[in-house]
Amino acid sequence: MDGDLLGALLTPLRLQGVFHSRWQARAPWAVAGEPEECALLHYVQHGTCAIELPGMDPVLLREGELAVFPHGTAHTLGDRHGRPGVPLSSVLPERRPGEMTTIEVGGDGPQTVVLCGGLHYDRAAASPLYQALPPMLVLDRAALRAHPLLHDTLRNLAAEWGSPEPGASLVVLRVFELVYVLALQAAVGELADTEPVLQALRHPRIGAALHAVQTRFAEPWTLETLAAEAGLSRSVFAANFRSLVGEAPMRHLTARRLREAARLLAETTLAHGRISERVGYRSPVGFHLAFRQWYGMTPGEFRRRSRA
Repeated sequence: MDGDLLGALLTPLRLQGVFHSRWQARAPWAVAGEPEECALLHYVQHGTCAIELPGMDPVLLREGELAVFPHGTAHTLGDRHGRPGVPLSSVLPERRPGEMTTIEVGGDGPQTVVLCGGLHYDRAAASPLYQALPPMLVLDRAALRAHPLLHDTLRNLAAEWGSPEPGASLVVLRVFELVYVLALQAAVGELADTEPVLQALRHPRIGAALHAVQTRFAEPWTLETLAAEAGLSRSVFAANFRSLVGEAPMRHLTARRLREAARLLAETTLAHGRISERVGYRSPVGFHLAFRQWYGMTPGEFRRRSRA
């Protein structure tokens, strides 16, 4: 991908490990999870695990395989397909940030061991391309072996689970963050060529413009200059961009600028005028109007609410 576009798309998300757990389940068992406000990972350390999502074909995850849920989509895990699941909240009622938990469920049949991690990210910072990722991405053993760093990290994580060493829980959280980035990198490479998100990331011309928007959003871009960055005519660029990304180029640029502005308002004490300059607005008034139209409140109101 031109200029590490995937990295540019993930960086604004500010991934942060939230919780992690190790499931030791014996058949018969099934657990149904509600939608989560975070990304999720399931790695099968031992046995097999059936996964079902509404509207998708069921998947059987085997030992040494990984499933990624970029949007925290509701799903059911079990020893086989079609088994009704008990609510996750009844098995694991509380998941405190940073907590490392081992859960035992099921009967006396064959055992499955699954490592699960949840990663919070700033949904407001998620670009349309991230939002366009499928609800579940699966990396089988062959795909993981093709990415030695991810493969070895997962195996070492499984081997070191429950380590009594000081700081072990924090290490595991950070490892899950690394695994998520590596997994998305690997999974995007496995997507079918027909997936719009992959077509956009791999497109040599649209990809160049996307990278410019993600990393150089403060520059005084126009539709003409973005088209020139892509090496296309204005009309061809606009049509291809909308087809692959799902929105017009200048709207995509506005969204990137205002997502960064929202982050700066929430996390810094920079004056509104400085923030306006940093995100590409030469006029504080123009920035104020654009922010209010996008978020339904003024920058000042947004800052006060985010701190409250």
